[in-house]
Amino acid sequence: MAGRATGTPAERAVAAAAPVTRQIGDQSPWRPPGEEPAELRDAARCLVVDAAGKALPFGSLYKERKAIVVFVRHFLCYICKEYVEDLGKIPKKYLQDANVQLIVIGQSSHHHIKPFCNLTGYPHEMYVDPEREIYKTLGMKSGETSVTSGNEIHFVHLDKNRLDHMPINTVLQLAGVQTVDFTQRSKIINV
Repeated sequence: MAGRATGTPAERAVAAAAPVTRQIGDQSPWRPPGEEPAELRDAARCLVVDAAGKALPFGSLYKERKAIVVFVRHFLCYICKEYVEDLGKIPKKYLQDANVQLIVIGQSSHHHIKPFCNLTGYPHEMYVDPEREIYKTLGMKSGETSVTSGNEIHFVHLDKNRLDHMPINTVLQLAGVQTVDFTQRSKIINV
């Protein structure tokens, strides 16, 4: 029958709870060519803070280079911790070969960056948005993933819940970065 839902009730529930994923084109009908969205322009002016406590505009992280920017819920979230651990397994050479920066932004004090990087083994760039200004400006409720280059956003993934992070290899492919085989580095806990 046309229009009839298929699958079990559980499968339909999972499909209904799918993440919001948007492919952002170069041109949108409500914006002139080359003009960035107002929300991104406003967010670009918001300050992020590095591990040393130095504040810099969010926009400076991606204006001149291609970047994968991952916003995490907070550093105490176990799921976010595991996701950042996996991001830390991406070899710097893969990112350098693709001329891509990997950036994680959390909602915390800058004093928590170094301990969180030590805990997760994350060696790439990390900043915090201590006042949640970027999160508020972009209307984020939880984690997000975006691939940007210059003023252009190529891809945005909005998590629907804490378990809905975008697969890392999908993000790497979108940014033109070599994918990582995570199966050889898995941590198995026997209970």
